[in-house]
Amino acid sequence: MPDKSPKGIDRRNLLKASIATVGAAAAAAVAAGTANAQDAPTPSANPPSGTVYTGDVIDGKKVVSALDVNDLEPGKKHLLYFQGVEMPTGQHWYVSVTVAKGAKPGKRGVLTSGVHGDEMSSIHTVQAVMNQLDPAQMSGTVIAVTDVSSPALESMQRRWPNQGRGLDLIDMNREWPGNENGATAPSRHAGLLFNRLLRPNADFAIDFHTGTTGFEVTAFNIGGMDVPEVKAMVELYPVGQIFDNHVYPGVLHNAFMDVGIPSFTPEIGAPRVLDLEMIPLFVEGTMNVLKHHGIVAGPMGRTGKDVTVFVGNSAFPILATAGGLVEHLVKLNDKVGAGQKVAIQRNSFGEVVAEYTSSVAGEITGQRSDAMSEPGNPLVFILFNKPKPEDVPVYPE
Repeated sequence: MPDKSPKGIDRRNLLKASIATVGAAAAAAVAAGTANAQDAPTPSANPPSGTVYTGDVIDGKKVVSALDVNDLEPGKKHLLYFQGVEMPTGQHWYVSVTVAKGAKPGKRGVLTSGVHGDEMSSIHTVQAVMNQLDPAQMSGTVIAVTDVSSPALESMQRRWPNQGRGLDLIDMNREWPGNENGATAPSRHAGLLFNRLLRPNADFAIDFHTGTTGFEVTAFNIGGMDVPEVKAMVELYPVGQIFDNHVYPGVLHNAFMDVGIPSFTPEIGAPRVLDLEMIPLFVEGTMNVLKHHGIVAGPMGRTGKDVTVFVGNSAFPILATAGGLVEHLVKLNDKVGAGQKVAIQRNSFGEVVAEYTSSVAGEITGQRSDAMSEPGNPLVFILFNKPKPEDVPVYPE
């Protein structure tokens, strides 16, 4: 599979000056990390084969530093902890691993959530899928990791609070596939997980997300529909929108794609809450995917064929130009036309200080949920189709 889609990654053109600045800083950090670690072993180049138990037990669950599901007893569920990155204290961050190992051999699926710490519906979705699985009736294996970014989850915030050089807030979903000898804890943690837990046990992978604090989204899937294996899975969800795009470098599902493992990202509504109406749609779709791969038997549930699905290849951002209270004039999933007014903003006197219109025709896929905004915050994302998506300005996060 090629490293890049023929469509390219259209988010790279946004805020080029800022990206260049960030890129230069990142390069300096990587160079510093490389210099400091140049004489150190490179475990990511040769991760251990087979399951490695550390000898530790937490809450009755064994701890592993590497996992090969072939070593586990079939026909059972296995609850483990994976030993992640080391903290300044010398202790480790652990992630929870649930393995449903089928009685018969078959495909291996990996389900992840908690890459961002404020995304609760994604965690509940994966848990709900795993609770439906009966390994005695399965052919193949499903692995679930629901707390990838444990430090971010501790405070229910999006980013990992890294302490290596003073407090940094690092978006772990720009770190994959990571580097076991990287300059930051999130990079090292991503490297350990990807090399020793996720990649070795995946024939396909789904990385679940939601909107971010202050911003909610519709029910939709993100994936490259030009990849047949991805298209087949994405279309098995009874949700109304598909973002046909390979999105940012450094996201987990692209790390899988880069090593030939079909993967995509479901987005499940608002952050910090459990959306108990939206979650079942993604549970149903994920069970359809497991049936598609022959892991679970039974008839398909509802799919994209049973709902009206809007497919767009670009997401147009509307950014705030002023500070004040935001009043939305449209709702999530609404269709909008070019030139349509979608929001207004008022100052402390109640005067209208800004009006916002769409420059494209499409559907509302995300809206700011915090009532106030400062300049530069995304207010609305509009899913739409552009003949040349690589030329489209796309949303920042």
